[in-house]
Amino acid sequence: MIELEFLGPIKKPKLELEISTLKELKEFLQKDEELKDWLELCAISVNEKIITDINTPLKHGDKIALLPPVSGG
Repeated sequence: MIELEFLGPIKKPKLELEISTLKELKEFLQKDEELKDWLELCAISVNEKIITDINTPLKHGDKIALLPPVSGG
């Protein structure tokens, strides 16, 4: 079981999912029309480390965050 958190302007509650790779997670999230556009813009962190390999394996207890782009001034 992994924990998925949506940060910033993505107003979704945390989810707990039985997912084994980031690719599988992306496929699951693309089913949600509200998230489709965000998926192309967001970075993904696994246990607070930015991950770019979609084939990254996930294990029980991993904490994944969807990180939308931010701008500052």
